[in-house]
Amino acid sequence: MASSLRLEEPAVFAGSWQATLSGRDDTPEAQALQDKPSNTCVVELQVNQNLGKGADCLGAWLEQTPIGWFPDPDGLSITGKEGSRIQFFSRQRDGLYLAALKSGLKITLERTAQ
Repeated sequence: MASSLRLEEPAVFAGSWQATLSGRDDTPEAQALQDKPSNTCVVELQVNQNLGKGADCLGAWLEQTPIGWFPDPDGLSITGKEGSRIQFFSRQRDGLYLAALKSGLKITLERTAQ
């Protein structure tokens, strides 16, 4: 059966995104109240599919240095220096993506107001 998911152009994703690291059972409301610098950072997805500011912060959570990104029909992939995927973020809704780490923690990427 053919997939009905559409692959978005990279320009759709380019811009600032808020990345938030949280525990498995943290609710978004509880996470927002914590607002610790160590669990949030702004990540810049550049039009040329490189990561700009915030790449180091995201890399600390992924345990690899993220270099780039690309859209997937059902999400967004972060790539390492070899160009291979190091983390997949599944689409939850427009502007909100979620990744589960091996440690049990999760990272959400949410588009910031433009």
